[in-house]
Amino acid sequence: MLNALKALQSAIRNPQSAIRNPQSDMLDYAEPVTKLIDEFKRLPGIGHKSAQRLAFHVLKAPQEETDRLVEAIREIKEKIVFCSTCNNLTDVDPCRFCSGHSRDRSIICVVEEPYNLVAIEKTREFHGMYHVLHGALSPIRGIGPEELRIKNLLERLRPNESGESSVKEIILATNPNTEGEATANYLARLLKPLGFRITRIAMGLPVRSDLEYADEVTKHKALANRHEI
Repeated sequence: MLNALKALQSAIRNPQSAIRNPQSDMLDYAEPVTKLIDEFKRLPGIGHKSAQRLAFHVLKAPQEETDRLVEAIREIKEKIVFCSTCNNLTDVDPCRFCSGHSRDRSIICVVEEPYNLVAIEKTREFHGMYHVLHGALSPIRGIGPEELRIKNLLERLRPNESGESSVKEIILATNPNTEGEATANYLARLLKPLGFRITRIAMGLPVRSDLEYADEVTKHKALANRHEI
């Protein structure tokens, strides 16, 4: 990210030298622009063409706009840290969820990424604590239990001075895909022998959808997670 910031600043300082036309028939970008494109390509979901569009958008943008972008990148790298308790992104440690006195500390909701935490919090229905793994198990990508932030989850579950843990229930809210299911199953096998209540978020048909258009797995989950009304 710091390399991207330097490339961005270099390209902004020299917008007129963005393109040069050498002796060859190939169009060649000036070095600062090439660096910026390469750095944008490192971002998730950004290919070469998208990186080019972003780079030239930066070059054409007003100086004030690019200054705000540079400052925002610098500020997030300087001020944002991981919460030492739940691993959420925060500018204060512990984060506002872990330090909030109104939160129910007997329930921990385990999610994959900080944006999953935000999605659950937007429902305004969950008032417990969170734990962010920063990923999911994926042997193909070389992500095992050691790469996830599971160690400090176990530390949070340790008994207090009275010999009991303040945590009673752990909600596994990993994504309903192959990697998320594998992570949930792994955590369930790891934590259930410790005596905690382990639950999984319900999955099934979304609101205002039609059975006709749902896939087989979704309908299976909806039937398996049915409840009495």
